Amino acid sequence: MYKIGIDLGGTKIEGVLLDQTGKILARERCATEQERGYAHILGRIEALYRSLVKRSGGAQHTFGIGTPGAISPRSGLLRNSNTQCLNNQPFKQDLEAALSRKIAIQNDANCFAMAEAGLGAAQGRNLVFGVIMGTGCGGGIVYKGEVVTGPLAIAGEWGHTTIDPHGPQCWCGKRGCVETLISGGGLERLYMSRYGMQRALADIVGDLRAGDAHASEFMDEFFGNFGRALSNVVNILDPDMVVLGGGVSNIDELYNTGILRVREMVFSDCCETPIVKNQLGDSAGVIGAALIGV
Repeated sequence: MYKIGIDLGGTKIEGVLLDQTGKILARERCATEQERGYAHILGRIEALYRSLVKRSGGAQHTFGIGTPGAISPRSGLLRNSNTQCLNNQPFKQDLEAALSRKIAIQNDANCFAMAEAGLGAAQGRNLVFGVIMGTGCGGGIVYKGEVVTGPLAIAGEWGHTTIDPHGPQCWCGKRGCVETLISGGGLERLYMSRYGMQRALADIVGDLRAGDAHASEFMDEFFGNFGRALSNVVNILDPDMVVLGGGVSNIDELYNTGILRVREMVFSDCCETPIVKNQLGDSAGVIGAALIGV
């Protein structure tokens, strides 16, 4: 059976058609145009889906969609999406009505974890924790090929666990969330507040490698926070593998200094948990959406 997946982002919507083996048969994308509102986005998704169905020759298929945010178990409405016109809307119900079919929806971190567990770096592993460290910080759990969501639909949301109660204010209302201390956006804001200089994370990393004192101090603290945050996850889940994604995962030092800090803080006399870079890159979200389809 074919699989269709759509990854709904703030600026683009991407769709993919997979065959039974996971091979990509077709890929399409369009602009989200969120400034035109909720109904317009639904129409863009519907048009993209129908185009992919046509590309499949009308063959039987499953369909899944990944989006920032999650469906509230209490209200059935979408919440916590950075495409704000989608929040507090019956997104799943409206899309199912428009397409006259059932669909599966997961947040983007869960789709990332599913893709890497099914077709990426963590193939063959039972319990996988997928990490996205980009503008924000999210996580997803896959166990034996299935996404773990939990009754509150927040399983894996390590980005909003607190590791410093006196740390930066987070948009969620708490202080010192993981997201404020190790995401790309959080790091750039933290650097600005500390040193009074606006620096992109890539430039800060470049300064580190050049021996800059501010960058060395700052990044040493980052690796410590990364170790503290991820060691908490390893202590709780004891996963077979952790896969890192998002722009921050491209920092090479994470895979030596960062991993060392995790191992120093894990509650065990040894820590051989593999912590690896993703294999699917920007394709992970849309592939994961296809894999969670119904």
